[in-house]
Amino acid sequence: MFVRDRMNANPVTVTRDLPFQEALQLMRENKVRRLPVVDKKGRLVGIVSERDLLYASPSPASSLSVWELQYLLSKIDVGELMTKNVVSVSPNTPIEDAARLMVDNRIGGLPVIDDSRQVVGVITETDIFKTFVEMFGGGESGVRLALKVPERKGVLAALSQAILDLGGNIVSVGSFGYQTPGERELVVKVQGVSQAELVDTLESLGDHVVDAREV
Repeated sequence: MFVRDRMNANPVTVTRDLPFQEALQLMRENKVRRLPVVDKKGRLVGIVSERDLLYASPSPASSLSVWELQYLLSKIDVGELMTKNVVSVSPNTPIEDAARLMVDNRIGGLPVIDDSRQVVGVITETDIFKTFVEMFGGGESGVRLALKVPERKGVLAALSQAILDLGGNIVSVGSFGYQTPGERELVVKVQGVSQAELVDTLESLGDHVVDAREV
């Protein structure tokens, strides 16, 4: 799965000369928390977040009059508040690499650009989270198994064959590093087989069932 499969392909963008109050209003109207900033040709030049704009808003403790505040705020535009060194991805970036960039840079969204730096989308942590839920079959019924298995070739093939022989259907599968070197944790959701049958069969193969539950 790639960024292009999950991104918002119709992102709201702004130019650097837009007053910051208008940018904040755009965010609220479109229910977004960040806006890519583009030049007149639609090329990415920065990004501004809701937090950037809120930090520029006046404090209630200000001694200025409402007219003075309005005048000063009207002079602040997006270009003064935006981040210029933008972390971005292409539509063909694997979605897990986009997630890694968000984690490493502690950001909640990435502009998606093509080879000419045209903004063609935005992908956010919410998009990633929805993908994670789907990947693990969240909301689908079945037996959820957490298995501790040796880290060697053929383990997943043997597991799949055992479930197939029981007449089961694998809805989702995920693989994680385990606390012990040389072992991995598999999380599998299976339909069409009882929990007891699955546990007995997989334990007989030497796979340690850490957790099993009907969901």
